[in-house]
Amino acid sequence: MKTVVAAVIEREDRRLLIGQRRKTDSSPLKWEFPGGKVREGEAAEAALARELHEELGVTLTKCAEMGRVRHQYAASPEELEIRFFAANVDGEARPLCFEEIAWVLPKELGDYDFLAANRELVANLATGKIKPAEVLGHS
Repeated sequence: MKTVVAAVIEREDRRLLIGQRRKTDSSPLKWEFPGGKVREGEAAEAALARELHEELGVTLTKCAEMGRVRHQYAASPEELEIRFFAANVDGEARPLCFEEIAWVLPKELGDYDFLAANRELVANLATGKIKPAEVLGHS
């Protein structure tokens, strides 16, 4: 089973960062939380830091795991374990590996066409069941 990490980055104004996959990616133009595959022997937190730097040009400063989902896409023979992290970053996020990025309020997440594996988390964030700042220990 492959492990994938994904970051839920929340700004002071409560908006969350999401990215749209490029037209040439698998699941083209679907929206997702930034992140990617954990390499062999790599810690999940290290993978998250690497992916955020590669995809957005930002530096991970703090993270805390907020949930895991197992998902298998029809096109893939391998099941994925996706580990979602609430994350704080330094730097201005830029769409280095995305068609575009957006800062959206939790209640607006449902307006975007997300990858299937993200749906449960999107619902929990949109309804306020999960609050990234609380997971990170902020009030």
